[in-house]
Amino acid sequence: MAYFLLIIGAMFVNNFVLCQFLGICPFLGVSKKTDTALGMGLAVIFVMGVASIFTWLIQLVLVKFHIEYLQTIAFILVIAALVQIIEMVLKRFMPSLYSALGVYLPLITTNCAVLGVAILNISEFGIAGAGSLLQSFLNGVFSGVGFTISILLLAGIRERMDLELVPKPFRGFPITLITASIMSMAFVAFGGLLG
Repeated sequence: MAYFLLIIGAMFVNNFVLCQFLGICPFLGVSKKTDTALGMGLAVIFVMGVASIFTWLIQLVLVKFHIEYLQTIAFILVIAALVQIIEMVLKRFMPSLYSALGVYLPLITTNCAVLGVAILNISEFGIAGAGSLLQSFLNGVFSGVGFTISILLLAGIRERMDLELVPKPFRGFPITLITASIMSMAFVAFGGLLG
């Protein structure tokens, strides 16, 4: 039951984009089309999941040598390496998705949602045992799923809005911000339902 609540909480209640407002740049920048939004979401799921494992293991080393103050730098290096791997794979096997994601793919490295998950995992689940490694991994993966759900919802709405007549002052980015705000209110309401 605890794992189920962790999964639901990571996707909806503590959604990094719509409830904690982390990772807004790729959320708004890559949400014009659902196919690119899905590609970005899958990349974020992979990076968050694998980074959760590696950062948890790195934290063990940092604690052992009493150099926990290097945590943020070490985590950013791990995330940057994972993003480079994804970038190489996409460039080789999915060049259209690679070019569609453009500058936003390298921005995963500095995506504060990815770093936020890594730091949250250490502060929430610690490094006490294997259960906390599993919790960290699940939190990372399903936080990425929550990011993907958010970006896909916004991309679908934006594609629909392109077909509608939107008043001139609201066209483009203003209506996107209004839409994201309404989505945020809906996601914050999940906290009231489960809390």
